[in-house]
Amino acid sequence: MLAFSPVGTKFRERSQKFPSLFSSCSIDWFLPWPEDALVAVSQKFLTGFKIDCTPEILANLERHMGKCHDLVTEVCEIYFQRMRRHVYVTPKSYLSFIELYKDVYSVKYDGIDVEEANIVSGLEKLAEASQGVEELKVDLRKEEVKLKEASDVTDKLLKELEVENKKAKEKADEVAIVAENCINQRNQIMAEKEQADRDLQAAIPYLRKAE
Repeated sequence: MLAFSPVGTKFRERSQKFPSLFSSCSIDWFLPWPEDALVAVSQKFLTGFKIDCTPEILANLERHMGKCHDLVTEVCEIYFQRMRRHVYVTPKSYLSFIELYKDVYSVKYDGIDVEEANIVSGLEKLAEASQGVEELKVDLRKEEVKLKEASDVTDKLLKELEVENKKAKEKADEVAIVAENCINQRNQIMAEKEQADRDLQAAIPYLRKAE
């Protein structure tokens, strides 16, 4: 038994090179599979393949695959009518379609697992950060209490310092007044001393004469 696909040019070339394929063989032309057969094939090839869905969704998926293959066959007929060019859809095309779906599903499903792991990791880090923030808030409240105590002590010291500064200023004012009086008295004494020196210088000749 020989099986040939009409897709491409190989079928035509082989029929030309080997005429006995037609003259000495019984040819069975397989017509398009009915939808029930397509669904049965999808059921067979999806059996054992892990799909994360309910049995109802899986049954709908199997029927959908059969309908997709039928739809492509109909579109190929429309294409031939408009463009006068044959595009063949064979059972191998249908099997390739099912295998492609399984490959894409596996890649996307694994990708979702990776994304889920990343999201879970991110949420865990957010939870850790939130816990850290709460701990920092507790520490901050403790530091605020210490800061308030230090601020109260500082305010008290500033008030005491202000009182002492006021006293010191008053004392400095008193000292300044006393210093000013002393300077005035010194100036007066110096003036009197100078006057006494002048009187003494004037009296010295009389003292010498009296002697």
